[in-house]
Amino acid sequence: MTRSEKVEIIAKLEEGFRASEAIVVCNYKGLNTKKLEELRHNARENNVAVKVIKNTLAHIALQNSGKTGLVLKDTNIYLWGEDQLSVSKVAAKFEENNEWFQIKSAFIDGEVADVKKVQALAKMPSRNELLAMLLQVWKAPIANFTIGLNALKNKKETEN
Repeated sequence: MTRSEKVEIIAKLEEGFRASEAIVVCNYKGLNTKKLEELRHNARENNVAVKVIKNTLAHIALQNSGKTGLVLKDTNIYLWGEDQLSVSKVAAKFEENNEWFQIKSAFIDGEVADVKKVQALAKMPSRNELLAMLLQVWKAPIANFTIGLNALKNKKETEN
């Protein structure tokens, strides 16, 4: 890889890292190509970027984007995106189903986070799930009121 190619890769990574709310570093050693494609497909559906990057290039891009403190050793695959819940969910879900895939560390909310924080974020409901719950709560009194009115109507009809 030439120096100009490396500079171009670092610039693209830096742009992606700067715009992201979460960056998760995972160990993928031992995964076959089919499993990696499964991870990439799932990530694409959730607007999460996935890339195997040389640690030196990733380190430079992270430093340039102001996200420091991650320890980068061995073989790593990087997941990042604008929605920290999506990134965490993709990583944690894939980790559950694959023994070779392990979350190492993350950069979330402007600080280095451990595996437990990533897994805790993965269990939280997404924005759409929260909106659906809120709509159900708003809808419940109206539904109960109409059920009550219908029961009262049926009772009056049986009395007559």
